[in-house]
Amino acid sequence: MNETTPVRSISALADERRASRPSSRAATRFDRWILGRMRERLRGIPLRVTLWDGTTLGLADVPEAAEVIVKDRRTLMALVRDPPVAFGDAYAGGRLAVRGDLVRLLEAIYRHWEGTPASLKRETRRWRPNDLRRARENIHYHYDIGNDFYRLWLDEQLVYTCAYFPSPETGLEEAQVAKLEHVCRKVGLRPGQTVVEAGCGWGALALHMARHHGVKVRAFNISTEQVRYARERARQEGLEGRVEFVEDDYRNIRGTYDVFVSVGMLEHVGPENYRAFGRVIDRSLSPQGRGLLHFIGRDRPRALNPWIRKRIFPGAYPPTLGEVTREVLEPASLCVLDVENLRRHYALTLTHWRERFEKTAQRVAEMFDESFVRAWRLYLAGSEVSFLTSYLQLFQLTFARGTAQIPWTRAELYR
Repeated sequence: MNETTPVRSISALADERRASRPSSRAATRFDRWILGRMRERLRGIPLRVTLWDGTTLGLADVPEAAEVIVKDRRTLMALVRDPPVAFGDAYAGGRLAVRGDLVRLLEAIYRHWEGTPASLKRETRRWRPNDLRRARENIHYHYDIGNDFYRLWLDEQLVYTCAYFPSPETGLEEAQVAKLEHVCRKVGLRPGQTVVEAGCGWGALALHMARHHGVKVRAFNISTEQVRYARERARQEGLEGRVEFVEDDYRNIRGTYDVFVSVGMLEHVGPENYRAFGRVIDRSLSPQGRGLLHFIGRDRPRALNPWIRKRIFPGAYPPTLGEVTREVLEPASLCVLDVENLRRHYALTLTHWRERFEKTAQRVAEMFDESFVRAWRLYLAGSEVSFLTSYLQLFQLTFARGTAQIPWTRAELYR
């Protein structure tokens, strides 16, 4: 499978059209035995499993959240061997269907399922180092599939990271602007300062900083489509002299800056590169410099969901706070100033994204195909549930040199 062409990779899951239709063969005694094995592993989940011939089995003595329909024996066997990858591939490929509330079903599974230490070790052994070539391939895989696709369901500024909701009733557009300003307040921006941003997406934060806080920004990104879009926005908004978008890897950042910011990139760096990332921050930050890392993380070390990592975000690894402080900040003698967990904000962000995506699903299918729609539906729903259940965290960590002037209180954040 070519990991630099996500549309073909996901679409390949639906190539076997015959397998996406229910089998006409009756379930055997062996099939029913396999179903019983699944019941033992998943007992208590409010779920009903139905095989291709109508054989059905409930897994809990409570009303079901959903019904999972397995359309052939091959899918049933795969679900036993490798549940996360098999479920995702079968759902995307149409060999497995879900009737009912997908989010509620996934939430029940996440709350029930806990990986064993042995499985976590196996996931660790599968990790592939994120060198310069692979980092570019991984980013291209997810982010360079077309700006038109992301325009369908992201906010107006194409901010593809966790929003900040002053209240749960706040709309997505307002919440994303609030997040940009929240970051600016945390690093204490002042007119005339210089900022470097590692991983800038479509440029919303860099442009917001320059426009509203009078700073100069150099923003690095290895996604060709995102950089092209960001440069055009800067030109249209008359900010070319204050914001420079550089198509290059964070490892090639040079110069000294007052502020270092990275929003939504650290989870793509890879644990083997944390110390190198820390050295980049160290050489980039002025003696009185401050910085912020905004990243998806974990409360304990473990790999990302294998289907997400294989089909959606190759190379991604959400670190713990301990890994970041120990491997990124401490070797550079950088002091942690503040940590905020915005997990609930990310769950709500994903709710908005999923609902917007569903409203444009037909258009997405026309751009790609139905298997692409199903894969992204599962990705967005699963990510939402990951934050709802605390399987994933969203950390904002601010830091500074030990000699830097730091705020006396947090009051400035909420004025």
